[in-house]
Amino acid sequence: MKLEKKKKIVEDLRQKFSKSKVVIVTDYKGLDVSTINNLRKKLKDSDIEYKVVKNSLLVRGSEETDVALIKDIFTGPNAVAISYDDPVAPAKVLTEFAVEHKALEVKMGVMNGKVLDLSAIKALANLPSREVLLGILLATLNNVPANFVRTLNAIPGQFLNVLTAIKEQKEAT
Repeated sequence: MKLEKKKKIVEDLRQKFSKSKVVIVTDYKGLDVSTINNLRKKLKDSDIEYKVVKNSLLVRGSEETDVALIKDIFTGPNAVAISYDDPVAPAKVLTEFAVEHKALEVKMGVMNGKVLDLSAIKALANLPSREVLLGILLATLNNVPANFVRTLNAIPGQFLNVLTAIKEQKEAT
């Protein structure tokens, strides 16, 4: 590969790493081409890039980004899954695919400057999707004013009950 092409790949990787929400490194050794293409299709459906790049280029591309925290694991055949929007989606797709295909090894990842080991990636994969979390948040935010209005509506009713009880008590005497 020519030096100019390598420089372009490194700069492209650096830009992608700096814009990403999460980067997960996998070892794809033992997967055949059709299986890797199937994985790429699943990742692409979730708007996730999956790149197979030489380790030396990954190390250079990770400089000055959060991915530099895990550059020590760039040994052997590596591929990186890069997500710009949803940090949960790549973790879900990769862990589910790794269960179906034992040859795929999810190694490590980086999210918001924090290193994710395999257990953290699995925990991330178990989170609900972004849409579900937004729905839960919306329901919670909607319940606060609704409960407040119910409380405010209950005050005059309770006050009326107290006045009625006082009236009945005075009439009885």
